[in-house]
Amino acid sequence: MKAEKIITIYDIAERLKLAPSTISRGLQDNPAVNPKTRKKIFDTANEMGYRFNTFARNLRNQKTNTIGVIVPRLNSYFISAILAGIEKELNSANYNMLISQSLELEENEIKYAKAMLHNRVDGLIVNLAANTRSLDHFDGYIRHSIPLLFVDRVIENDDFNKVVINNTKAGYDITSHLIEQGCSKIAHLTGSLMRNVYHDRKAGYMNALAAHQIPYDEQIVFETDLTEESSVSAAREILKMKVRPDALFAANDLSAVICMKVFKDAGLQIPGDIAVAGFNNDVISRISEPMLTTVNYPGEEMGKIAARHLVTHIRGESDVALANTIILKSQLVIRESSLKKKSNDQ
Repeated sequence: MKAEKIITIYDIAERLKLAPSTISRGLQDNPAVNPKTRKKIFDTANEMGYRFNTFARNLRNQKTNTIGVIVPRLNSYFISAILAGIEKELNSANYNMLISQSLELEENEIKYAKAMLHNRVDGLIVNLAANTRSLDHFDGYIRHSIPLLFVDRVIENDDFNKVVINNTKAGYDITSHLIEQGCSKIAHLTGSLMRNVYHDRKAGYMNALAAHQIPYDEQIVFETDLTEESSVSAAREILKMKVRPDALFAANDLSAVICMKVFKDAGLQIPGDIAVAGFNNDVISRISEPMLTTVNYPGEEMGKIAARHLVTHIRGESDVALANTIILKSQLVIRESSLKKKSNDQ
């Protein structure tokens, strides 16, 4: 089979009887070439099958119009919502998105942070892996003044831009709601306490217990990886207890719904025997039986704001050296899974 001829600017120049330098400037949309000639150049290039070398042009301009995004995992409704928000904002700003998932491992996060730096991304948005202990692998971005922003999972460091919610307040509100429903022995299923989101939700849980003079019991706090297996295991541990908790606050909706299923399979009534609440307001919270009390976590809005904030830095519309923390509002969503008073009245 004969190889397809690669069309060059010289071929276009010959067709239009123009200088190659004029073709080059026209393809770069240079205002030195009049608009009618630029249109003729673009139309002819498309007709002849010219491949626009966007990557090479961006390198010359020191820009790739690409934003890197590193997330812990892709199989999460909340992460999908963040990515959707980022993508919508970047599309409207004419940027592309390059995504990597760390699979909750710092070593992967280090590898992808370096790879994206070498691929000359214009900026980077990061949701940290579960076991990330240091931010040293982002030093290259700081040295090269490449805008860097952390979203949701962050390390408490005032030198970086962050978009978060007040997880401590959210944890307090959901625990207080369970206490107001008459619960006094509330178990807590959490993720890695190295991460701010889980550490702060637990802090809110503990603050609510203290505010209502309920002793903190370490035996009913389960630090896990929040997978299906670990959630089932925690639920079974609760079922074995001689004095069983009358409520469970899980740090995400999937774990909460998995625990509900284990409890129901064991013959417990929800919320009559044990009230359950989750976190994130995932789709699963609205289709579980009963529907799950949770915290509405504005993932898409978080992604949009993160992307918008990063783009303003890249375009020089705000000072990349100035660090900001943007705190978004979350909202307690009360549903049947926690309404013990209503259940007891029936």
